[in-house]
Amino acid sequence: MGDYDTLNEPQRQAVLQTEGPVLILAGAGSGKTRALTYRTAYLIEEKGVSPYQIMAITFTNKAASEMRERIQRIVEYGAEGIWVTTFHSTCVRILRRFIDRLGFDTSFTIYDADDQKALMKEICKRLDIDTKKYKERMLLSEISSAKDEMIGPEEFAKKAMEEGFGRQTLAKAYIEYQKALKRNNALDFDDLIYYAVRLFQAEPEVLSHYQERFRYIMVDEYQDTNTAQFQLIHLLAKKYKNLCVVGDDDQSIYRFRGANIYNILNFENYFPEATVIKLEQNYRSTQTILEAANQVIANNRSRKEKRLWTANDKGEKIAFHQFETGFDEVDYAARDIMEKVYQQGYGYRDCAVLYRTNAQSRLFEEKFVASNIPYKIVGGVNFYARKEIKDLLCYLKTIDNASDDLAVMRIINVPKRGIGATTVSRVQEYAVSQEISFYDALKAAEEIGSIGRASAKIHPFVLLIQSMRSKLGLIGVKELLEEVIEATGYVKDLKAEGTDEAEARIENIDELISKAASYEETAEEPTLGGFLEEVALVADIDGLESDANYVVLMTLHSAKGLEFPNVYLVGMEDGLFPSYRSIVSDTPIEDIEEERRLAYVGITRAKEHLSITGAKQRMIRGDVQYNKVSRFVREISSDLMDGQTKQPEKAKEEKAALEPMSGGRNARVKKPVSPYANKAYGAGYPAWRGEPKNFGTAKKEPLEYQAGDRVRHIKFGEGTVSLIVEGGRDYEVTVEFDSAGTKKMFAAFAKLKKL
Repeated sequence: MGDYDTLNEPQRQAVLQTEGPVLILAGAGSGKTRALTYRTAYLIEEKGVSPYQIMAITFTNKAASEMRERIQRIVEYGAEGIWVTTFHSTCVRILRRFIDRLGFDTSFTIYDADDQKALMKEICKRLDIDTKKYKERMLLSEISSAKDEMIGPEEFAKKAMEEGFGRQTLAKAYIEYQKALKRNNALDFDDLIYYAVRLFQAEPEVLSHYQERFRYIMVDEYQDTNTAQFQLIHLLAKKYKNLCVVGDDDQSIYRFRGANIYNILNFENYFPEATVIKLEQNYRSTQTILEAANQVIANNRSRKEKRLWTANDKGEKIAFHQFETGFDEVDYAARDIMEKVYQQGYGYRDCAVLYRTNAQSRLFEEKFVASNIPYKIVGGVNFYARKEIKDLLCYLKTIDNASDDLAVMRIINVPKRGIGATTVSRVQEYAVSQEISFYDALKAAEEIGSIGRASAKIHPFVLLIQSMRSKLGLIGVKELLEEVIEATGYVKDLKAEGTDEAEARIENIDELISKAASYEETAEEPTLGGFLEEVALVADIDGLESDANYVVLMTLHSAKGLEFPNVYLVGMEDGLFPSYRSIVSDTPIEDIEEERRLAYVGITRAKEHLSITGAKQRMIRGDVQYNKVSRFVREISSDLMDGQTKQPEKAKEEKAALEPMSGGRNARVKKPVSPYANKAYGAGYPAWRGEPKNFGTAKKEPLEYQAGDRVRHIKFGEGTVSLIVEGGRDYEVTVEFDSAGTKKMFAAFAKLKKL
């Protein structure tokens, strides 16, 4: 039986308001799941509603399972009849009964990502689409976005006629893709919701059946819904209007997946009679942390007014540190975590490091390994286990000595060279029979009669490896890696995909280049073999730790819905967070507001202690870049933060360590003595290890252009420089682009080329 007296007043209101449309604006840590489960119990126990007439929808199977269990703990009987499920599961159940009305068989199969890609590959071949220009992933991403917006192939084609040849190619692919799915009696994940909406629109009696079945509908995480999900819910709720949506517009962070924040912001426009309830009491964080979150998010224009508060203690001030380098940042985090574990009684599990991009995990992984700090990456893969990193490392392994047959076999057809599994199998058989390595067998491909003309495809690969091998000892590890990337076209292919996933993979590759540059700067005698050995030691960490007591490393997107006593919000610099792409985008206001919501999510993950850190200079793509403190940090009042941007004595030490030779970014410096180094790495570890040699002189290289010059930008095209302002570390350049309008950017980021 539900004990409704344990609820606070707004939660009680959310439970008791059962009739008509209800919008529950649930701030971070405000007990929304509690309110939803008690609301369900109240409908059954007090209002006499049949469990079979209640539907609760959320986004993940895990969330649905947890909600179902909590409802069953409260309700004495009948709870099993409630539909507590995800959007996709709901639609599958509906389509299994009625999709024959749309010309499909009810025994349809559901295609996963690999199935989709294989189908699109076949379509591109049939339509003679250039897959170097139009990658399968890019085509599928565009089709997915269209389905999210309920745009079918015919409507897409009609719009494409007005938008140019490129869009027409996409339209042809979309039309053929849908035809092929239909022929195969298959649906992809986007189709599940798309066709459920189409079914309801085309078959009023089917819609009426489900409207009668589900008289009370609740939707969790409503801020994450896309247009198709929005239409599905509104069609179902149209008759009885007993629709209760729960969400927080300030935590809408999935626009890149198609989420439409205006679904929640405009709820009252669709339902003018809606009751709006705000859950603003936070049960998670200290007053100080919440005040910082309130101050940051208040800068967004597109939001519902709300202010989190708590009955918890004021708590400690937020620790803020702007370090000289990214290496100092990870040193600080490692030391602080160990202090909390060994001196303050916390477990490793009580600490989380949150960052904007997956690539940022690399330095933390290496530092934690060296410091014996157990960790786990959540919502991602160990940096060195990611596909793109493993591919490139396997190239380096093959160049180094080619004794790793698995490494050679992994890359023999990466990128695609038309070398199939049958050929690989026959080469392997030959290698075994001759008792030689797989790579040596490749070199002797012409002698393997069973592979026929495939030997001609193997030859360029062997030539590439031999060419790279001839450069060993003549060029460094970083340069060798860059030549591999260039020769294989690996990054070029990813850029052609044009997806967010591809962009993240490119960022990871940039981080690998930074790792190679760092290794060369710090190793006494850098070699390719030494680099691979150092990397292998880090990559093995996941196999060493099975205990649940570990520090969590994750992106801010993965952190949503979680909480930790100690949170380290790292990389808080303009250009990294908010991302450079959001700063220079065509829609900067919307993009920066999305990034600010992400910062709000990060801040509100902390229960007791929040550390915010950044670096004045950071190695990206093997180059040192200089960054301002994130604008989101500057939005927090100084009285909430403790710490300073740089310790004076450390500044003196590092200034004394600098010994400029020629000035500029490549000035030679002495190995700096960091006060953080030995403590975390352990005795015998060089004090300067992990510090880049060229981390600092304030002198900037002169720009090759000036105001009035014509320049070209990789994204915005050609334009005229209108203003150059000299800052402490970089130049701020304003450019009037011919087709993209006026953009203001840092010269180091912009990489403008004079025409």
